[in-house]
Amino acid sequence: MTQTRVFDAARYLKNDEMIALFLKETLETGTTSDFIQALNTVARAKGMTDLAEKTGIGRESLYKTLSSEKPRLDTVFKIIHALGLNISITTNKTAVS
Repeated sequence: MTQTRVFDAARYLKNDEMIALFLKETLETGTTSDFIQALNTVARAKGMTDLAEKTGIGRESLYKTLSSEKPRLDTVFKIIHALGLNISITTNKTAVS
């Protein structure tokens, strides 16, 4: 009998470059909810306890934030910066002026 388990991307996010690419792709191609879920996945990969300490957000609040449909932007930025990441903005060449 073959055993299977639920796929969890957090198990495969082994370094900062993979994490950055994962979040970038999700941000560019997914929805807001997809991005928050991806951020949740990265937080689990890095360790919620460590992230809670770095952000100054309680662990339970961090779990709630990352399972919320519309977390506060300042909280999302705290999490991103605590993960050692930055957000950059570029022009969207396909957008109509």
